[in-house]
Amino acid sequence: MLKSFYIYLMIINLVTYFFYSYDKNLSKKRNVNRISEKFLLTLSVIGGGLGGYLAMIFRHHKTKHWYFTLTNILSIVGYSCVIYFLNK
Repeated sequence: MLKSFYIYLMIINLVTYFFYSYDKNLSKKRNVNRISEKFLLTLSVIGGGLGGYLAMIFRHHKTKHWYFTLTNILSIVGYSCVIYFLNK
C-alpha cells in the first residue's frame, strides 16, 4: 500500500506541475480560457503541493498570490507528515 501511495504522489505532482505550466503558457495568449485557480489549488491540496510549488518557482506562475504559496507549502508539510507516520 505504501508503494502505491508514493506512486500516487509522484503522478499527482507531475500532473499538477503540468497544469500550472500549461496555465502559464495560456496566460501569455489573449482571449483564451484559462485553467481556474480553484482547479489548480485543488490539485495542490490532493497531493500536488510539491509540483505546484516547483512550478511556481521554475515557471514563475502564481507567485503574486499568497494563497497559492500557502496552500502548496501546507500541502507539502501535510503529506510529509503522512509519509513520516506511514513509515514509522
